[in-house]
Amino acid sequence: MSHTAARPRRSGALAAASALSLGTLLLSACASPGTGGPDGAKGESAPVKVGLVYSRTGPLADYGKQYLQGFKAGLGYATKGTNKVGGHKIVVTERDDAGDAAKATAAGKDLIGKGYKILAGTTDSGIALQMAPLAAQNKVLFLDGPAATDAVTGINKYTFRSGRQSYQDTLTAAAMLGDAKGKKVTVLAQDSTFGQANVAAVRAVLGKEGAKVSKVLAPPSATDLTPFARQVRSAKPDLVFVAWAGATAPALWTALDQQGVLSASKVTTGLAGTASYPVFGKGGDKITFLAHYFGGAAGTAAEKAMTASVKEQGGVPDLFTPDGFTAAQMVVRAAQESPEDADGMIEALEGWSFEGVKGATEVRAEDHALLQPMFQAKLEGTGASAEPKLVKKLDKDEVTPPVQPMKG
Repeated sequence: MSHTAARPRRSGALAAASALSLGTLLLSACASPGTGGPDGAKGESAPVKVGLVYSRTGPLADYGKQYLQGFKAGLGYATKGTNKVGGHKIVVTERDDAGDAAKATAAGKDLIGKGYKILAGTTDSGIALQMAPLAAQNKVLFLDGPAATDAVTGINKYTFRSGRQSYQDTLTAAAMLGDAKGKKVTVLAQDSTFGQANVAAVRAVLGKEGAKVSKVLAPPSATDLTPFARQVRSAKPDLVFVAWAGATAPALWTALDQQGVLSASKVTTGLAGTASYPVFGKGGDKITFLAHYFGGAAGTAAEKAMTASVKEQGGVPDLFTPDGFTAAQMVVRAAQESPEDADGMIEALEGWSFEGVKGATEVRAEDHALLQPMFQAKLEGTGASAEPKLVKKLDKDEVTPPVQPMKG
């Protein structure tokens, strides 16, 4: 995809995916991951079928793993360990999209054809924009995962978020700048769906507050990033907003440090997963990070439960673990109110406020944005010893994106 006191901002103003079937996963108290099960024993209600279409393999596989571990933790938490809701077993089928939109939509169509009313898990923004219309066409619920593009918000009434969106990242960064009027802001990003979304969000937020926003976009295939670092330095910005993902990140941060960008300007970026901390190198302590999540940031009961469950699974909470946890909470809420009818599920989720991993969370009824806290952080240490430290938590009302008209 990374602080200073923040001030509330108006909502109108104002980072980091084969065979498709991986088998049916029955998450019940006596079942283990990967095992199958019948649709329902005699005398029991029909199961609630959930299809997780996510990046089990491919370039965003690490994010997919975090999401899956979080989902399992959230399902146990929301059902108090029963993995049932209203007498219905919750049966989860995993499908690997391998970061390919065609594979994702094929998997979605197959699951819909088998009677699945809930799809969840998308890791890649481009794929999310393909899955959302599929859900609307077939009148099934789609819970977007870590995919952050703002275009998903309000795309149709069947689509909801279980994670944050780029606009919330930008609002978190904007809080670091203070009065934006007359300030120069440069967005450094890859020329991709994610990168362009960040440029648009920065312009929408800081541009409206009087900042002069420019962009430096690099091809995703670029490996020599020094020229782009020089472009940023020559712009002499007050704030550099970096939206970057992938294997070239270490080269980017080295170039920015070598070209003096980290010392000349305030630089912010999204704090990605724990594996990314070493990529910032010696300049890591010069960066102020906007953070969707990092382990220990929230201190909530849900976070403690998630941490314990993920550790039992052999992992540690990471950037997108809460997205899976939240998705499971939303599945249980929807199924509890309306286990077989998508329109009833929509009604159950719209306007729902609940305590999530990050704190007070709300599904906005008008466009299905997920209103949630965000964090500002600093990295202490370098390399494998680098650890994030909380600078400030921003409540959901301080990082609320503007309402988008529902498109379908």
